[in-house]
Amino acid sequence: MEPRIESRTPEVSRRTFLGAAGSLGAAGVLYGVTAGNAGTANASTGQTAGTASLQVYPVPSIYPASTDYTMTVNGVSVPIQKFAGYDIAQLGMGPGTATVALKKINNTNIGSWSLSPQRLGISATASGSTLHFTLPSDGYYIVKVDGRPQLVLAFDPAQNDQPPSSGDGVFNVTAPPYNARPGTSGYSTQAFTSALADASSWGTSNAGQGTVYVPAGVYNVGNLVLLSNTALYLEPGAVLRYTGERAFYVVNAHKDSQNRDLTWLVRTDYHSSNIRLYGRGIIDGNGMASLGPGNLGVNLLAPVWVNTFSCDGITFRESSSWNVIPIRSSNLTFTNIKIFNRFDMGEDDGIDVMESTNVNVTHAIAIGLDDNFSTKTWTQGTDILSLVPGQPQPLDRVTFTDLVCWTYCYAVKVGQGVQQPQSNVTFSQVVVYDAAVAVGIDHKYGTAAASTITFRDIDVERLDFNNAGNQCWLALMTEDAGVGVGPTRDVTILNVRLRAPDKTASRITGLSNGTISNVKLQNIIPPGASTPATTLAAAHITNVSNASSVTITT
Repeated sequence: MEPRIESRTPEVSRRTFLGAAGSLGAAGVLYGVTAGNAGTANASTGQTAGTASLQVYPVPSIYPASTDYTMTVNGVSVPIQKFAGYDIAQLGMGPGTATVALKKINNTNIGSWSLSPQRLGISATASGSTLHFTLPSDGYYIVKVDGRPQLVLAFDPAQNDQPPSSGDGVFNVTAPPYNARPGTSGYSTQAFTSALADASSWGTSNAGQGTVYVPAGVYNVGNLVLLSNTALYLEPGAVLRYTGERAFYVVNAHKDSQNRDLTWLVRTDYHSSNIRLYGRGIIDGNGMASLGPGNLGVNLLAPVWVNTFSCDGITFRESSSWNVIPIRSSNLTFTNIKIFNRFDMGEDDGIDVMESTNVNVTHAIAIGLDDNFSTKTWTQGTDILSLVPGQPQPLDRVTFTDLVCWTYCYAVKVGQGVQQPQSNVTFSQVVVYDAAVAVGIDHKYGTAAASTITFRDIDVERLDFNNAGNQCWLALMTEDAGVGVGPTRDVTILNVRLRAPDKTASRITGLSNGTISNVKLQNIIPPGASTPATTLAAAHITNVSNASSVTITT
């Protein structure tokens, strides 16, 4: 069967939020930045709450310290991790502000800097080798100093729902009878599996959820299956780590485009319900190192055939294939999610929602070479879903809100697979730190319709990369991969601030048998302008074909 793949040939080019502030919501409530609910500016920004209290997360020793920076926040030393292509600092933060002193390690004077999201207008001052600035609230920020790697500040809202580590209904994986031993070369899979089974049994008997408690430490684990009526809590500093050793994992899929089998590190049981994954811990795909033993790729989290699932606060890092893949599920929520991937490993999408209904992703950051946030639908024979039981499903009512994106490909996208209908998909409050394409629909595989798609409140800071000849803020297109083509209709794009010019023309390009219709654009502010564009050309949309009823208004 022809593979349903998404080819990527990124090319690096060059670099550089929203003026017209009233057009994108209340001042201080920045999409993709401030935590909490948009519209509660005072509560979420802490403008009247003074200095924020901090929860500094322990950093496991497997993650090296930055060789470029040290930092204090509100006078407290905060560790910075060195990562592939950028550095990372993480903590939890209560209401209030964060005063940051960021110091270059070699003590040379700071010459230039930038802080994102630009929409916030955060000012900074340099004093010798130290940059001083104040953040208005918890949120996701990116700092660039001179020629040093970018520093990602992932400041979560303070955690206030940590369970006790022991007691009725709590199953601590390090306590008897489970006795998991983090920090060793052995595997803790059996300890987790037994604790998850006991938690599910307790939750079912007590009409609630049994909680599996995971203390700080690094746990090598095989495949973990989350059962009904279970909560899995990862304490700050807890890491579930993938190793890639085939003997410890089952094959859940094959990815033709990567020429490798895939396994799901953590998944839900088929036809399960009432499951929660939360905390401030990490699920780690171990990057390139994990491919060495047997070329077995990994998807870090697969909620599959589950009803009522939530994931809050987890960090996903270094997946060798798509990170988070909800499949044929309903009533899912993802909040305060961090996805940190490499730029030198392909097909490392952030969150790909597939064939699911009523899914909400809120307050998330995704960084990696491939697409950050997207939706897809397939056929039963598609490589990555060929082992999933049941029939393909339509996708409906999927909402992404409050996002920060950094990618060599698409920041937010519908497609490429549209082999079952996709409808009522919304992306809103999006900061595009950098991308090849900020906003996209790529109807490449399938004859089903993509309809009622909304992109709202988008701030595009940079377009430094090129993906398959596209380096533009908007790409709505139909492609023919030899498996039929289908229509795209009823697309709304409003409140977009462009800070970087297109390098290629933005496009709305259908095919004669796969047209794009009823596209409404409103309040699109071009680079350097203070008023919205009144024509497609002024919005840099000059590549238009096989498209009807395309309108632009202020």
